[in-house]
Amino acid sequence: MEMGLQGRRAVVGGATSGLGRASADALAAEGCNLVIWSRDAGRLAATATELRSNHGVEVAVVAADAAEPGAAALVGAGALAAGEVDIVVLNAGGPPTSDPTATDPELWHRTFQLLAATPIDLATRLLPGMRERGWGRVVSILSSGVRQPIGDLVYSNAGRSALAAWLKTTARAIAADGVTVNGVMPGRIATPRIHELDSGRAERDGSTEDEVRAAHVATIPAGRYGNPEELGALVAFLASERASYVTGQLIAVDGGLIAGL
Repeated sequence: MEMGLQGRRAVVGGATSGLGRASADALAAEGCNLVIWSRDAGRLAATATELRSNHGVEVAVVAADAAEPGAAALVGAGALAAGEVDIVVLNAGGPPTSDPTATDPELWHRTFQLLAATPIDLATRLLPGMRERGWGRVVSILSSGVRQPIGDLVYSNAGRSALAAWLKTTARAIAADGVTVNGVMPGRIATPRIHELDSGRAERDGSTEDEVRAAHVATIPAGRYGNPEELGALVAFLASERASYVTGQLIAVDGGLIAGL
């Protein structure tokens, strides 16, 4: 299926690993040039080399920490220096686990910067060009916790929900300009982040990571964890010409995990 992405330029956050990397690969495979960013300059350089080699596209890099207030300005300037931006994939790593009754004010500030303030600021900086040209895509990688809160991920549940509310609100305001705004909600996808969460739970519970994983799999109708590529494919579709009439949606990639409507 022709996606209409050849020669477009996409900005992808957290692109050196996990869901960000899967999204960057899926977009590059469709001919998108990329601007990738994350905290680690060394990993960014290595990832850019791999993406260029594997897909034959242009890849620019910007090193920035999404938890810092100046990150969006840095990434936005670097992205626009590479050329017109057509697509932005909003993605950042997750905050730590916590007892929801014993949270830390400083971690709340950091969480909302990481998961809401920085992605909203970045998208806001890139939207004017998309609207002027009459074509653009904003796709945010959220979490199933937006719809079905996850017990020990209170920081993530709240921060990503704030971003989801912005996405839904903004989608209506700019739909007539040819710019779509959507979110994807991953469930248990086999990424380094999920490995970190599973191993942490095993350590706290005095069990093994295999036991933790088995308990999670038992709650997933599909009977397995997802693959990052399965989410990357949806990100590429939502960024494509084919998805021009899909906006303001929060779409789960969770193997049926979310039970509610």
